[in-house]
Amino acid sequence: METNTSLQQQLLEAGVHFGHLKKKWNPKMLPYIFAEKKGIHIIDLNKTVEGLQETAAIMKQMAKAGRKILFVATKKQAKEIVTECAQKVNMPYVTDRWLGGMLTNFNTVRKSVKKMQSIEKMLNDGTFDSITKKERLQLSRDKDKMEKVLGGIANMSRIPAALFLVDIGHEHIALAEARRLGITTFGVVDTNCDPNKVDYFIPANDDATKSIAIVTQYITAAIAEGLAERQAEKAEEEETSEEVVERAPRFDENVEEGGEKGGRRGGGRGAGSGAPKRRVPGTAQRRTPSGR
Repeated sequence: METNTSLQQQLLEAGVHFGHLKKKWNPKMLPYIFAEKKGIHIIDLNKTVEGLQETAAIMKQMAKAGRKILFVATKKQAKEIVTECAQKVNMPYVTDRWLGGMLTNFNTVRKSVKKMQSIEKMLNDGTFDSITKKERLQLSRDKDKMEKVLGGIANMSRIPAALFLVDIGHEHIALAEARRLGITTFGVVDTNCDPNKVDYFIPANDDATKSIAIVTQYITAAIAEGLAERQAEKAEEEETSEEVVERAPRFDENVEEGGEKGGRRGGGRGAGSGAPKRRVPGTAQRRTPSGR
C-alpha cells in the first residue's frame, strides 16, 4: 500500500493526472476520469497505478520469455525519452516517423535495413574509395536518412511480440497495423482517446514530458527485471549442464566396467562352455520309430 501511495505521489508531481479539455474528451474514458477542474478532466490516479502495474507485469514476463517489444513514440515530447529507455533494455523503437507498412510489409522494410547496413559497412571498410567524392557524399546522406527512420529497428529480425505506444491517437497507423496482425498492444491513453483500441492501457497524460518519462521509465525498469531474471535462469542452466558433463565420463566408465564383467559371466554360460542343451519333451519318442 505504501508503494502505491509513493507511486501515486510521484505520478501526481509529474502531472500524470492532467487530461484534455472537457470538450475534447472521449466518453469511453469516463470510468478513468476522477473529476473536472476549470474545464479540464482530471484522471483517476488509482486507475493509472492499476494500469501501470498490470502493463509492467505483462511486459516483464514477455521480456523474461525473450520476446521483443517495439516502442513507438513519434511525438516531439516523447522522442528522446523513449529512445533512451528502449536502448537501455535493447528493445527496438520508432521515434522519428512511422513508415506505412512497417509491420504489414515487414519483408520490404527489412530489405531497406539491409541496404542501409551494407552502405555503412562499405563506407567504413574503404570499398567506396574508388568512387568520386560527390557519390560518396550522396551515399552518406542516403544512409543518414535511412538511419534516422530505420535505425531503431535495425536489429529487429522479425515482427515484434508487442507494441508500446505513447498517444494511441497520434500513432493510429502503427496501432492499426498491429491490430491487423494480431500483435499485443500497450498504450498510454489520455482522456481524448478510446481505451478499447489497445489490449492494455495506462490512463495518463500523454503530452507532458515528465508524465511520459515517469510512465516509460517505470515499464522499462520492469522489462529490465525480466531480462535480468532470464539471464539468471540461463546461467543456472549452464551450470547444471556443466555438472552433468563432468559426471558423464565417470558414469560411462562404470558402465564399461560393468559390461566387461557381465560379458565374462555370460561367457561361462555360453555354447562353448560344454553345457548340455535342453531337449524338447517328446522328441526322443518321435525319433525312435524313424531310426528303425
